[in-house]
Amino acid sequence: MRQLKLSRAFTLMEPGPVVLVTTHDGSKNNVMTISWTMVLDFTPVFAITTGEWNYSFAALRKSKECVIAIPTVDLLDQVVGIGTCSGADTDKFDKFRLTAVPGKFVKAPLIDQCLANIECKVVDIVRKHNIVVLEAVAAHVDFARKEKRMIHAVGDGTFIIDGRRLDRRKMMAAKLPEGI
Repeated sequence: MRQLKLSRAFTLMEPGPVVLVTTHDGSKNNVMTISWTMVLDFTPVFAITTGEWNYSFAALRKSKECVIAIPTVDLLDQVVGIGTCSGADTDKFDKFRLTAVPGKFVKAPLIDQCLANIECKVVDIVRKHNIVVLEAVAAHVDFARKEKRMIHAVGDGTFIIDGRRLDRRKMMAAKLPEGI
């Protein structure tokens, strides 16, 4: 083995899928790309990492709600584009041709082009580490969608795409929904 610069160690622990997080600040919708996400609990509780540097953070803090939208590989260029411009001066839904769908429990929109959308409420903000803790209040999945491969950011401008699924449900005694 060769030594890796410690500042690059994060690229070894590739996180969950790259997601799009939508917000509504009371007057307009916005969307940001987040690659640092985490499942905290089965209830379900999630965490994302963002902070003051991100335009959407103010809306997230003010409204205390958002939608985690799960894009697939066919949206990779839009996902990267969304992450490289600011909602302060760009209508990202218009620029990236995303269809906003009203949520059932939050004002932030779902994204029709995504495989899944999770409506969430903010339950905590851990400022020391810029972690926003979210509790899901509804989840929506497009089981009929043909493309289901999710995007994973390595952290250096490269991405990994989900591949073949390996089924070990019997071994783990878990009952998971079919199709995802």
